[in-house]
Amino acid sequence: MAWNYTVRYEDPLRTLNTHLASGQTIVTDAPTDNHGLGEAFSPTDLLSTSLAACAMTIMGIHASSRPWNLVSMEARVQKTMAANPRRVAAIAIDFDILVSQDASEKELLALERAGRACPVARSLHPEVDQMLTFSFQRVSAEETSE
Repeated sequence: MAWNYTVRYEDPLRTLNTHLASGQTIVTDAPTDNHGLGEAFSPTDLLSTSLAACAMTIMGIHASSRPWNLVSMEARVQKTMAANPRRVAAIAIDFDILVSQDASEKELLALERAGRACPVARSLHPEVDQMLTFSFQRVSAEETSE
């Protein structure tokens, strides 16, 4: 079996997560409300931000084959934890997406559907409330070159 990642525990309540193909490392820390130092993303923070990153990646793939331009995307993510059992109860994400003026409403709806159907969204348990909002702004060709 070829492994993809390694995870090493370091006291106190920290992990070093390595992507073997690239050597990139992500540190996680337990949050301050769960005995940790809160000095890095927690594992549940990564879960929540992974939903935004996955949706953006899939939207980028979708847009790459379209005649209009996906100029930029940003997202704000809020994670809500449940207490008993401790788990991610909800993930709220607001996407701000700039597209070229020639993107139609129909195309923007298809882009949103693509984001909502990303692999992370489909992998989360149905009890995790996914509250995704998409704000599209069309910009002129002059604005896209700035």
